[in-house]
Amino acid sequence: MEQVDCIVAGAGVIGLAVARTMAAQGLDTLILEAADAIGTETSSRNSEVIHAGIYYPRGSLKARCCVDGRELLYRYCAERSIPHRRCGKLIVATDEAQEPVLASIRANAAACGVDDLRFLSAAEAQTLEPALHCTKALLSPSTGIIDSHALMLALLGEAEENGAMLSLNTRIVSGRIGAGGGIVLETMDSASGERFEIAASHLINAAGLGAVALAASLDGFDRQFLPTLRYAKGNYFSVAGRAPFSRLVYPVPEPGGLGVHLTLDLAGTARFGPDVEWTDRLDYRVDPARGERFYDAIRKYWPELADGSLQAAYSGIRPKLSGPGEANSDFVIQDPATHRIEGLVNLFGIESPGLTSSLAIAEHVARILGPRAR
Repeated sequence: MEQVDCIVAGAGVIGLAVARTMAAQGLDTLILEAADAIGTETSSRNSEVIHAGIYYPRGSLKARCCVDGRELLYRYCAERSIPHRRCGKLIVATDEAQEPVLASIRANAAACGVDDLRFLSAAEAQTLEPALHCTKALLSPSTGIIDSHALMLALLGEAEENGAMLSLNTRIVSGRIGAGGGIVLETMDSASGERFEIAASHLINAAGLGAVALAASLDGFDRQFLPTLRYAKGNYFSVAGRAPFSRLVYPVPEPGGLGVHLTLDLAGTARFGPDVEWTDRLDYRVDPARGERFYDAIRKYWPELADGSLQAAYSGIRPKLSGPGEANSDFVIQDPATHRIEGLVNLFGIESPGLTSSLAIAEHVARILGPRAR
């Protein structure tokens, strides 16, 4: 049986960030990924936004990891020449009744350590974005956009430079707690069906949508520590050509998400979404008919959106720990102090702002695992 210091389950942005940190500390690190490429699920099916850390409850893991992760990510992008842009974001009230929500958003952001939000009048906002309609807005200059694929390639490259190995098409079938400590995993090669066992002192479960199922497959893991996972599908639509905006535009938040917002990729193409579609299966097809519901929401802040201009783009599914009508849950970073299995860290419910938080989450995991992993 092979033995490594550390196994990271999942080669999304979180798993790759964790693997980079573990390998940099001298741990023999193996990344196991069930798919045939890195970052094929949640990490590549999002808005590619670097969030400022505005909306999350004060003191929550989401708030702390987002604010810390944002600065780590901007610095990392600059050092590694990863395409990104600190373009800024406007959060807009489209009628006077929504304006008090902007004040509460600003107060919450300040409590989380985001102190650069600025109120704009309708005229000031329209000076920045002439096509925008609003009655008042908040400007977030720390919000940006990033090429998530370039980020993941950089994280993988740095992990491999420090000796980490990536095994694609490798599904974790089950696991058990080793008699002398550590964790033993049974894996299967998706192409050949061949099975093999590998042992590790540390297992970081960064399997995203599969994280709860992976923890459940570990013999000796107490099921009381398994959260209920729910799938929140978000559909995105795009418009042909360039939209007349240079910043992101977000309406005030709605239950389950941040509303149908306008984001930009680095080429300037506008994307709208996500909506919130609760589902019980992993199905990434986008129903073009859902786009009809987007028009009214978008026209509240972009009245000139033409009929028939929205095109189905892609969808993503968030691994949420809260369901319809429930308050948004926090990240769950579950360590041995909770489940009593030495060396195991479970990352549950790592949805937005997971991309922004990735480097901060990796540092958090390193602190949990002790001095050698820091």
